[in-house]
Amino acid sequence: MSETSPRNPRRQEFTGVERAIDAWAAERLRRRGRSRWRRVVLELLVFGAKQAWACVFGALMLVGIVAARLWWPDDAAVARNDALTVYAVLIQVVMLATRLETARELWVIMLFHVAGTGMELFKTDVGSWSYEAEGVLRLGAVPLFTGFMYASVGSYMVRTMRMFDLRFSHYPPLAVTIVIGALIYANFFAHHYVFDFRWLLLGAVVIAWGRCMMHFRVHRRRFRMPVLVAFALVAVFIWFAENIATSAGAWAYPDQVDGWTMVSPQKIVSWFLLMIISVVLVTFVHRPRSPDQDEEVGS
Repeated sequence: MSETSPRNPRRQEFTGVERAIDAWAAERLRRRGRSRWRRVVLELLVFGAKQAWACVFGALMLVGIVAARLWWPDDAAVARNDALTVYAVLIQVVMLATRLETARELWVIMLFHVAGTGMELFKTDVGSWSYEAEGVLRLGAVPLFTGFMYASVGSYMVRTMRMFDLRFSHYPPLAVTIVIGALIYANFFAHHYVFDFRWLLLGAVVIAWGRCMMHFRVHRRRFRMPVLVAFALVAVFIWFAENIATSAGAWAYPDQVDGWTMVSPQKIVSWFLLMIISVVLVTFVHRPRSPDQDEEVGS
C-alpha cells in the first residue's frame, strides 16, 4: 500500500551513492515519469538499488566466503579463516573511510559483533555448529571473521533505517521490546539446559508487534507493510544466504559434517527471533519514529 510523502528531511545523512540513486530517479521522473506505470517501475528499481546497497557489507562477506572456498589454497601460509578475518576488517575500514557508514552507526554494529561472537563461542562449545580448526585469528573454536557476519546484519539494518526513512505506527513500548529481546537472547543459551521457550517467545513477539506497521519511503512515495512480514522476509533472506555460506564450507551443522545438506527450514524461526534482537539493538541508535514525526527522537 502506498501513500504520498513529503521531501525526506534526513536526506542530508545519505552517502554519495544513496544521493546518486535518488538523483538518477529524479532525472528519470523529470524526463519520462508522467505515466503511472513508469513511476511504479521506477520506484521498484530504486527499491532494488537501495536494498542492494544496504546489503553491501553482507554481500561482500558472502562473496569473500565463496571465493575463499573456491580459490584459496588449502596449504597457503595464511589460513583461509585468517584471510577472511583480514578481508572483513578491510571491508569495515573502507566503509568507514569512505563514509558509507557513520561513526554513530558503527557502535551499534559493534554491539552486533560482540553479541554474535558471544553466541558463537557458546554454540560451538555445545556442538550446535563447527568451523575448520585452522588459523590463529580466533577465540577458542570461533574464527574472528564470524563476528563480522553478525555485524553485516547490523550494517544492513541501520542503513535500511536511514535510507528508507523508516517510521512505525503502533510500535510497542521500548521497555517491552528490550525485555523480549533479552529473553530471546537468553533462550539461545538456556534452551540447551532447560525448556526451549522459542514458541512462547514467538507468541510474545506476535502480540507485541502484531499491530505495528512499517512505513518506508522508496523515492517519492511512502509505502507500508506489517512489520512482522518485514521481519519474516529478512529471516528468509538470511536463511538463503546461510545455505550459500554452509555450502561453501564457512561452517557446518552436525548433519552437514559428512556432506552438505540444505539447512533446515526450521532455522528461519531462529533467524526471525534473532531479527527481534537486531531490531532492539538498532533502536539504541535510531529510535522508532511515528509517520508524522519529522524530528529524530533520542539522537
